[in-house]
Amino acid sequence: MSTSGPYLAEIASLMGDPARANILHALMDGRALTAKELAFLAGVAPQTASGHLARLLQGGLVAVAAQGRHRYYRLAGAEVAQALEGLMVLAAAGPAARKLPHRVGADLSQARTCYDHFAGRLGTDIHDALMAGGHLVVAEGGYGLTASGEGVFAALGIALPARPPRRALLRPCLDWSERRPHLAGHLAAALACRCFEKAWVLRRKDSRAVTLTESGRVALAQALPGFVCDAPEALSSPVPKPASAAV
Repeated sequence: MSTSGPYLAEIASLMGDPARANILHALMDGRALTAKELAFLAGVAPQTASGHLARLLQGGLVAVAAQGRHRYYRLAGAEVAQALEGLMVLAAAGPAARKLPHRVGADLSQARTCYDHFAGRLGTDIHDALMAGGHLVVAEGGYGLTASGEGVFAALGIALPARPPRRALLRPCLDWSERRPHLAGHLAAALACRCFEKAWVLRRKDSRAVTLTESGRVALAQALPGFVCDAPEALSSPVPKPASAAV
C-alpha cells in the first residue's frame, strides 16, 4: 500500500482552496511578495491571507524570508511551480474551464513568466527554434545542448555552468496556454535573467505577463535564427525590473 496517498491528498487540499490557489498563482512569476500584497492579489483580507500562508508554509509549498520588518513569501521551489503549471494545463482543458478576460488571456498567452523562465508563445517559440536548429538533443531528465546550442547561449552572453547544476540544465515544461513545451531548467532561468537584465523583456505591473521589446526580438533572432514571436502591443505600461530568480 502506498504511503504517499495521504500527503498527496494534503497537497491537493492546500492547492484546491480558491484563495490559496490565487496566492500560489501570484507567486508563479518567481518574485517574493509580502502577505499584504498577496492578500490584495488573492482578493482576501490580510488576516485571512496570513492564515492561508501559514498553511502553505506548513505544507512546504511556499518559503519565507525576513528582511527588516517585512516577511517575503515565494514558492518553495521549481517543483512546486512545475506542479502548478501542470494543474493549469488540466484546468484549461477541462469541460468547465473558466476563460480569462480576452485581453488578459491574450497577454498571458503571448508572453509570461512561469516561475523563473518564459512561457506562452515567447517560451514555446524559443523552444521550437532551438529544436528546429538542431541545438537541443533529448537527454536523460531533459535536454542536452549540441555544440551549436552552446554557441546560441554564448552569443546571448550566458555561460554554461562549470559544474552540473542541482536541477536539470534544460527540460521541457508543458505550456498550459500553448499545449506544447516551453523550456525550463537552469539555462532557461539564466536566459530569463539575461533578458530582464538587458531590458530585452520587460515585466508588467501586477501581472505575470511580460513584453518582448524590439531590441529583445532582434537580439534573440540574431543569436537564434528561426526565432519569431509576433507580440501584440501591450495595453499596460511594462515595468523594467531585473529578474530575482536564482539560477
